[in-house]
This record gives sequence, structure tokens and C-alpha cells, in this order.
Amino acid sequence: MTHEDQGHYARKHPGVQMDPKINQKIKLLAGKGSLTCADAHRAAGDLAVSPAEIGIQTDLMELRISQCQMGLFGHGKDHKKIDPSIEVDEALWSRLEKTGKNGRISCAECWEIALEFKMKKLDIGSACEKLGLRVKPCQLGAF
Repeated sequence: MTHEDQGHYARKHPGVQMDPKINQKIKLLAGKGSLTCADAHRAAGDLAVSPAEIGIQTDLMELRISQCQMGLFGHGKDHKKIDPSIEVDEALWSRLEKTGKNGRISCAECWEIALEFKMKKLDIGSACEKLGLRVKPCQLGAF
């Protein structure tokens, strides 16, 4: 959703009810008006639910997701925290290109590649940006 949609995130999920257990956890972890990507994933692990479910409940609570672990959104004034000067070696380039479809690659696939190449998620996000791969969908449903 766009900045114009801020405060109306629940519209993405008509008919979905709030889950008190998940909402309590989110409230414990959330800062002023937002929940970080890392905290959202931590909550998913702690509660044994999917990151998508945390994302939905976060939307229902009208909270923003911030500080994307891949550096793609929610990092202050410039919104992104990517390194445009990152060097992408041939093996990584090939793996990203092979995994991506129609110029897109999922957030979950990027996380798997980060593990495989023993790289930071932030570096994978930077590599995707450099190669023109759009990361979509987000595991939390932010995009």
C-alpha cells in the first residue's frame, strides 16, 4: 500500500478478525506506530504462526512495518537502506537470475539465497536492486 493508504491498512483484509494472542505479542514488540520486520518475524517464530499472519494482524492494528531486513523500505528519510555499489559475483548473479521470474523474486527466496551464500539479507536486497529484480511478495505482506 502507498503512503496515502496509511492508517487504512485493515482495508486489505475485509472480514478478517483480530487475534488477541497475536495482537498482544505485537503490542509488546511494536514501537510508536510501527513494528520492525525483525520483530514481526520474531513474533511469528514465538507464536508458531506464519509471517503473513503477523503482517495481517499488524495491518488490522493499523501499524506500519518498518526497517525491512533486506533494506527495501522503512529506513527513515530515504526509506531504503541498500548499497548501490555492492559487487555481485557471477554465482550470486546467476542464482538470483535463475530464481527470479518476470523481473521479480520473493522475499522468502531472497532469505533462502542469503543463507545459501552466507550473506546478510541486506546485501541480497542490495544485489536485487542492482540487478533490477523487484522483491515481491514480502513475507509480511507489506508489498
